[in-house]
Amino acid sequence: MITTAEAIKAIRAAVQPLASENVALEKATGRVVAQSVSAERDQPPFDRVMMDGIAIAYAEFAKGTRSFPIQSMQAAGDPAQSLDAGKAIEIMTGASLPSGADCIIPVERIIVNDLGAHVEANYAASEHQFIHVRGSDHEKGTELLRPGTRISPMDIAIIASCGLANLGVAKKTTISVISTGNELVPAGDAIEAHQIRMSNGPALVAMLEDNGFASASHDHLIDEPEILKERIAQHLQQSDVLVLSGGVSMGKADYVPQVLDELGVKVSFHKVSQRPGKPMWFGMGPNGQAVFALPGNPVSALVCSRQYVIPALRQMSGMAPPAPQFASLTADVTFTPQLTNFLPVKLISNASGQVLAMPVHTNTSGDFAALSGTDGYVELALEQTEFKSGTSVPLHRWRV
Repeated sequence: MITTAEAIKAIRAAVQPLASENVALEKATGRVVAQSVSAERDQPPFDRVMMDGIAIAYAEFAKGTRSFPIQSMQAAGDPAQSLDAGKAIEIMTGASLPSGADCIIPVERIIVNDLGAHVEANYAASEHQFIHVRGSDHEKGTELLRPGTRISPMDIAIIASCGLANLGVAKKTTISVISTGNELVPAGDAIEAHQIRMSNGPALVAMLEDNGFASASHDHLIDEPEILKERIAQHLQQSDVLVLSGGVSMGKADYVPQVLDELGVKVSFHKVSQRPGKPMWFGMGPNGQAVFALPGNPVSALVCSRQYVIPALRQMSGMAPPAPQFASLTADVTFTPQLTNFLPVKLISNASGQVLAMPVHTNTSGDFAALSGTDGYVELALEQTEFKSGTSVPLHRWRV
């Protein structure tokens, strides 16, 4: 068996970034940026007025002037006017600052009549007030989004501000999730006493979608070598990534490793010194497809998907690994086997804002119901068997 660190290293070395494609701005949310996005202009591109009111020269106000003849009105989108000495321009929020003006008096602080605009008594103005200075957010050419950024609605605003109607993004990863086993019955179908509901496949698809990979399809294959070979071959032809569940242990009906070998999938490792998920299998297909064969026990499948599949998909999309996170155990934990243990936890915060991890022990790796309400799992190093309450340990949230 290899260690969890060795497994991660092997996967990182094997998977390669996908090609990019151009998409329209309105289709870019949730995609991963494949190009640098830089500012088209200074932001703001001009000295921007921040309040409705009047634009004046502060030097006039400093001399004691409190009444100003109205020269004109300037709205947002109008070309910047030139302010005459001693006068005021009625100004709107978002307008370009008139030349010669360097102070905005809010409309709430003035009275306007036929004689002009009159600033209320005792109002204390200051030079440059309510002016959003040109380039104060960022200058032209500043890199605002880097390759590998998953595009949020806020990022759409950035991209639009840079004048990009189309954007280079990583191609969507085509993923086949495959559940194997004669005993599996989909929800909604009649079920016999000796059968179990098919839960891994739907849960794995949901986990992928929850982490931004919504292009996964699901298939159920029975434990027949010829059927497995035929159908997995089809998935290898149409997918960048295969995620299989079940059929990778040491039983006589665990045909998946043999079938993958016959299809030209080169094994990188089989079995990792971890609990749950020790039978974890990974290899690369003849055309560069990443193939993950996860154990069939539900807790094992979900943990292995989060620990290995999600990071690989992020790397293929050009995304950097997330920053490490840690949490402090709220109880003593003891394990007998010397394996890396992935322990489900619920997270809370104390008064100091410290992230605390409450252990949730599962009744074997088939106890998927115990995962409901958990936030992720902590990683307990294989070199230790005892972990005291308060120990800081690596944290892996279900959603990266």
